Amino acid sequence: MFRARSAIQNLQQYHPPLARREGLRLDFNENTVGCSPRVLERLRQITADDLARYPEREPVEAMAAAHLQLASSQVLLTNGVDEAIHLLCETYLEPADEVLVVSPTFRMYEIYAAATGARVISVQCEADLRFPLERVLSSISPATRLIAIASPNNPTGSVADSEELLRIAAAAPQAAVLVDEAYFEFHGKTVIGEIGSLENLFVARTFSKAYGLAGLRVGVLAGPQRQMPMVRRVSSPYNVNAVALFVLPAALGDHDHIRQYVSEVLCARQRLARELTALGLPSWPSQANFLLVKIGERHREFVQAMRGHGILVRDRHDDPGCGGCVRITVGNESQTSQLVAVLRHVVNELKIVSEVRA
Repeated sequence: MFRARSAIQNLQQYHPPLARREGLRLDFNENTVGCSPRVLERLRQITADDLARYPEREPVEAMAAAHLQLASSQVLLTNGVDEAIHLLCETYLEPADEVLVVSPTFRMYEIYAAATGARVISVQCEADLRFPLERVLSSISPATRLIAIASPNNPTGSVADSEELLRIAAAAPQAAVLVDEAYFEFHGKTVIGEIGSLENLFVARTFSKAYGLAGLRVGVLAGPQRQMPMVRRVSSPYNVNAVALFVLPAALGDHDHIRQYVSEVLCARQRLARELTALGLPSWPSQANFLLVKIGERHREFVQAMRGHGILVRDRHDDPGCGGCVRITVGNESQTSQLVAVLRHVVNELKIVSEVRA
């Protein structure tokens, strides 16, 4: 009988709730004000001839490498961070290899790894959702071939500091260690400068979050000069579309737009945390553009009530260690004012505070 591989048949599909996303979208950690005006201006300059040609990645890749202060040979532009994860799995994993992920985290690590036939081992975060360094170190075995760590992590907002990440890379020289820095701009700390000194360290970044280019699907994978040629063998030469390549230089060049947006988000994040505390809703410290909030047993009603008032938030109840939790993206100051007003109304309407405190 003709059928898919057993690893694929047993794979749990990821279903992002993308339908009917109308109103203030605080559910997918997107940029809430949009991309740089320079990107829009650049888009207006695109021609039919530009779209008729196959995309040429290398010149823009060189600009991205310079932006990251790396050599072009250390950098590969990808179709979002998702493809970067996929490429590492295809490059380094054999069936029965072991992959370590810290749970809860971005689901695509597990999905892409399991699709290769590798064994995925989930290392549960600490009870307070901090990064479980000692558990990760004790879970490394000779069969470990990939360790995927998001820092800041989604959905918790917690981070692994540079010393912790470097300890892990040193403890597992036989494994590719991927540090996913999708939310780097809101945290400001990175291990990308260590790539040249470690043979197994890779860093992924995205232009979907702070840069507001989620619809164009463009990210970057940085890694050791000796390893990246192997990753390139797996990648399509046309993996990043022409429109994304056409506008990315404009996005990279508008430093003021990114600084202004990130500054607004960081201020709004502090304000939202204070408001949640005042409402009696626990949240966790976050170094990203979102907060994980404890709503309790009525988390689904809360999400629906917020939607009814024109604000989308993400239910994370099913994530390990996140029972009763909802993730809320942080926007700018005016959007946060709108959010806070609706939060106060919904919490009072559903009488959530007494349940959470109980």
